[in-house]
Amino acid sequence: MTPDAGPTLADRLREHFAHRGHLYGVLLAEMADDWDAGGVTRELFAGWEDAEARQFPQLRLLAGLFRVVLRGEAPQLVPYYPCLGGDEDPADAWAAVRPVLAAHVEELRASLDEAPQTNEPARTLALLAGVSEAVRRSGLRRVRLLEPGASAGLGLLVDRYRFVGDGWAHGPADASLVVSGCGATGLEPEEFTVVERRGCDVAPVDASTEEGALYLRSFVWPWMTERHARLDGALATLAGTPVRLDRARVAEWVADQLTEPVDEGVLTVVWHSVTRLYWPLEESRALEAAVERARPRIPVAHVALENPWTPDGLRPDTSPGRLPVVELDGEVIGGCGHHGPPLELRSA
Repeated sequence: MTPDAGPTLADRLREHFAHRGHLYGVLLAEMADDWDAGGVTRELFAGWEDAEARQFPQLRLLAGLFRVVLRGEAPQLVPYYPCLGGDEDPADAWAAVRPVLAAHVEELRASLDEAPQTNEPARTLALLAGVSEAVRRSGLRRVRLLEPGASAGLGLLVDRYRFVGDGWAHGPADASLVVSGCGATGLEPEEFTVVERRGCDVAPVDASTEEGALYLRSFVWPWMTERHARLDGALATLAGTPVRLDRARVAEWVADQLTEPVDEGVLTVVWHSVTRLYWPLEESRALEAAVERARPRIPVAHVALENPWTPDGLRPDTSPGRLPVVELDGEVIGGCGHHGPPLELRSA
């Protein structure tokens, strides 16, 4: 790299995790070395050398590889995937992974067109906090829930999950998904009824199918066994509570939904989580403007779990160590981890 040049793709692969402490950290470091040596990694990422950082082509590729493993087409890699029962040292994985990459070049290159679908159901902890506060402020307990960037719609099932925090619990006692370790001492969740749940995505996933469920699983990092267990619980919940998903861009869809007639006494909640970093700035601003235009006509709340904006307001701040915040109508009411718990409430 010349002094005036930006980081190469190999540099970005190495810097993504910057350690070899888990499978993906090892694989990205090895891919970087393979790139420098002119190996199969160059063929896989051809045309993506200058991709925007927010596109995360490396995560798209790793998810594509995981799908090959989940389909049973690379049994030699199963020992390196803890969620599949593997317990081999990830430091030794590259020798087994590289031939699989070379054998699936066409499919893996196609996987680079698939944006990450991290449909983490535990992020609904932030929605529970946001809806509870919106219910208190509005006095309305019947909720129409809209989720732009919904993926498979698992974030629309907040009332079907159970949450257990420090000194509180909320949700059905027999829920298929119990989100534990929620923290948030002093949180008093409000009772509310979801009267409608609907979402959109540019590539919605039908998780009621085996293919759709596998696709979602491929984006959950394989050593995070607790997250895989949560996905199992969310998929079981979805089977009993279907959601409606539209294929659409988020801002236009939200604007259209907010012009639809709404029954009196219903609070419309627009909700999204860890999706703003994938949207162009103009899409995010158009979504916010659509919500503001609707306020004089209907009761509406905007709840988000997103990285805060950078000081210049041009992009979400994804700098190392920066965690998402819970926003209600632009006001920060707390913070969460990237995958949800624990929730830390902001003092009044």
